[in-house]
Amino acid sequence: MKPSKQKGVAAVELALIIGPMLILVFGITELGRALYQYNALVKATRGAVRYLAQQDLANLSTTDLGMVYDKTKALALCGAPTCTAATPALAPGLTAAQVELCDYVTPACQATHQGVQTGQGTADLVSVTIGGTGAQAFKFTSLATWVVPDMTFSAIKTTMASRYF
Repeated sequence: MKPSKQKGVAAVELALIIGPMLILVFGITELGRALYQYNALVKATRGAVRYLAQQDLANLSTTDLGMVYDKTKALALCGAPTCTAATPALAPGLTAAQVELCDYVTPACQATHQGVQTGQGTADLVSVTIGGTGAQAFKFTSLATWVVPDMTFSAIKTTMASRYF
């Protein structure tokens, strides 16, 4: 067999396999981005709720309580005590409206967060939620929607016992 009969075979094989390989690479990359953003939001709720749990909310003035809430929201939103141009949101499209706080001093949350029975007695709880339903839900925007469509994450919520109960 002459070597000239094999000319161009590699190019034909590459042409057949390049499409599925690109779809696979873009799909893995986009799913990795989605997982990275979800993980960043989970860590943000953990850091924010840890800060909130260390505050003596019941003994703060209204002004100080507002400052604690603002700092907690900023920690969940941008991972810093205050959000600036140098500390943008942890995930593209995340807004302060998507961060919800619930604690034992807020009247709407007292039924679920104040004096909760545990195996060791009672505890007051604090929680931070990113996302939720409807307009508050966090939406992951895919860069390759032809491979991985845009996704809406379910609410990411972290609850912790307050240090002061």
